[in-house]
Amino acid sequence: MRVYQIEGDWGIDNLKISHRDIPKPGLGQVLVKMSASALNFRDLVVPERGYGRRTGELPLIPVSDGIGEVVEIGEGVTRVATGDRVCPTFFQNWLGGEPNDDRFSQALGGPLDGTMAEYMCLSQEGVVKVAEHLTNIEAAGLPCAALTAWSALATNSVTKPGDKILIQGSGGVALFALQFAKLFGAHVTMISSSEEKIERLKVIGADATINYRQTPEWSKASREITRGKGFDHIIELGGEKTLPQSLGCVRAGGTVSMIGMLSGLNLAASLGPVITRQICLQGVTVGHRDGFEAMMKAIELHNIKPVVDCEFGFEELKIGLDYIRSGAQFGKVCIQY
Repeated sequence: MRVYQIEGDWGIDNLKISHRDIPKPGLGQVLVKMSASALNFRDLVVPERGYGRRTGELPLIPVSDGIGEVVEIGEGVTRVATGDRVCPTFFQNWLGGEPNDDRFSQALGGPLDGTMAEYMCLSQEGVVKVAEHLTNIEAAGLPCAALTAWSALATNSVTKPGDKILIQGSGGVALFALQFAKLFGAHVTMISSSEEKIERLKVIGADATINYRQTPEWSKASREITRGKGFDHIIELGGEKTLPQSLGCVRAGGTVSMIGMLSGLNLAASLGPVITRQICLQGVTVGHRDGFEAMMKAIELHNIKPVVDCEFGFEELKIGLDYIRSGAQFGKVCIQY
């Protein structure tokens, strides 16, 4: 089978098409013929060994998100059957409950081999059935981007009707967060640097928008939106450069979900407001299988359709990664097999 793997040494230049034997499912395992993958910012970090020892060992098949069809099952498999469309879970052994180091240790696309392979052999516990109304391309981005947004809004926090939520950007996590927040009856403000994207965000359901290129101090501009009270919840995707402004416009007792690090890794914000206004800073790292299955039920019940920007062929993985690096995408960037 064809695989895309990092081999020889770390670095994007060592990401190459190679071949491996098709695996055979053992006890409790399923063989999945992959149909599509979806790219995340994480997939730019892994080839450079950006997570240190937790990145894994070479050769390593990258990319965490994907979908495929179960084509063979091992002895004792009862959760799925041949012919089922499934998504692999990001954390293969985090089925539910509180996070811990062991549950964080088995992530696809580093340290475990990821989805850029024509076949994957996985535990039956590490796959989730896909809603019938979704195409393969639409479902490919659910394991990481969608579940991260769901965890922030529905698992780690409880989003209530009328909550005022601010979401940064227009990538995969941001757009899933917008769709889920509207599902829960929240008022959503989106910030973007592109007027074209802002118009598209309004179509999807954004109640208010701010162009942060035209209005660099967007935290002050948002006060009118919240009538001076601040946002109940902020989906923080920028990191170092955006966190200070997020802390400046979240309400007392509100929540900032720390998800992205697009503008840097270092904490450059004053911690005073966090303490004196009792702000909850919560880190969100994807989520568990129980959350994935709950999210899939909501997606199916409400006929939610993920936003897909574009798709590339299997051989065009590096082109897709370059596009992710550019930040030009609106929604998910997918790989069609």
